[in-house]
Amino acid sequence: MSKIKKAFFCTNCGYESAKWIGKCPSCQQWNSFVEEIIHQPDQKNKIDWRDETISGPIRKSLALDEVEHDDEERIFTTDPELNRVLGGGIVKGSLVLVAGEPGIGKSTLLLQDALRLQQQTILYISGEESEQQIKMRAKRLGITHDNFFLLTEISTQTIFQEIKKIKPHLVIVDSIQTLQSPYIDSAPGSVSQIRECTAIFQRFAKESHTPVFLIGHITKDGSIAGPKILEHIVDTVLQFEGDQHYAYRILRTTKNRFGSTSELGIYEMTGSGMNAVSNPSDILINQHDEVLSGVAIGTSMEGMRPLLIEVQALVTPSVYGTPQRTVSGFDLRRLQLLLAVLEKRGGFHFGTKDVFANIAGGIKIEDPSIDLAMVCALLSSFEDIPLSQKICFTGEVGLSGEIRPVNRIEQRISEAEKLGFEKIIVSRNNFKSIPTTNFKIEIVQAGRIEEIYRLLF
Repeated sequence: MSKIKKAFFCTNCGYESAKWIGKCPSCQQWNSFVEEIIHQPDQKNKIDWRDETISGPIRKSLALDEVEHDDEERIFTTDPELNRVLGGGIVKGSLVLVAGEPGIGKSTLLLQDALRLQQQTILYISGEESEQQIKMRAKRLGITHDNFFLLTEISTQTIFQEIKKIKPHLVIVDSIQTLQSPYIDSAPGSVSQIRECTAIFQRFAKESHTPVFLIGHITKDGSIAGPKILEHIVDTVLQFEGDQHYAYRILRTTKNRFGSTSELGIYEMTGSGMNAVSNPSDILINQHDEVLSGVAIGTSMEGMRPLLIEVQALVTPSVYGTPQRTVSGFDLRRLQLLLAVLEKRGGFHFGTKDVFANIAGGIKIEDPSIDLAMVCALLSSFEDIPLSQKICFTGEVGLSGEIRPVNRIEQRISEAEKLGFEKIIVSRNNFKSIPTTNFKIEIVQAGRIEEIYRLLF
């Protein structure tokens, strides 16, 4: 009888140690090691996904000029938002990780996109749901597919036996935390199991040129469950975000070896599945029947996509001794910085006021070009004077009160013009490089926040 082998794994990076240690030497995290039972057979007995020995043909080093390179072959889906975040479609042989909160719609999104690939053979592997549950969801989506196969299994050995029979063009795994390799004795979801199962699918994807989608869980602090090495192994990491109280969902790229890492796709959750939102600026700008104070429209860029966003601010006298600073969808430290600039450079006394800021639509914005819109919303609420709904703003605010230029200014102006705005206020340094004859919208330049105040109030 073979001796039981135990090891300690870092839950943050997957580092393996023979004994417990307090601080991980790889990622420097404290108290991150957990004990797991592992069983690694001899290399001569271990088989990979093709039931062949791992020691295949011996590879030799090549000069860079000798490497043959072809443009990556992609599978184009009927979902324009998924194509966008993947960089133009699904790359054959790629390994994609889709992570998000429970109930956000990860399984629904991948199921409906797979069902719409009518020319491809799809294998959907589920370790969490039964065939009946997936059939009910597919029926609710109202899409049929003759070459769509379901497999409810968690053993990787059984899974790859089915893969050899079906020979699918696309594999979806829901979820990677439920799979179990027979070569590791620990429970599904452990560090060693996740690492081993992901490595098997990586070898399969690269050697068979079959794209694989892995659905992943996240922890309570929002990070992807399992070792950090999981994100290093895969080619693309997609984060599915959204507020349970809103119908809109955001698919954000955090890593992509085949495209940009700053792309974003927006969906609307409906009873019949996820609907791609082709013009997100329309849903992020609330159409008010009456003009209200404390509301300004700013322009933001998510990858190559310009977005017009409604920024809301509420400034009220402070009832308690310490003024409140509350934000939603905006960086709190950035708001405090802007308030300090308004105090010092503009002479506005926000030190005795409660300030509440919100980005409409339930999304989070990190683009500094939204600074000018936030400043204008704060001034509008401070003076209780509404701004025109036909004006939008773009610009970063510096510590000296100057309005700094932003990138891709022409795309922002084009988006504002397309949505019917009559005037856009930009930085003076941006204005010098704008061909104003190309736009019908009025472009106003400003250099400091004092000029903005005189322009608006």
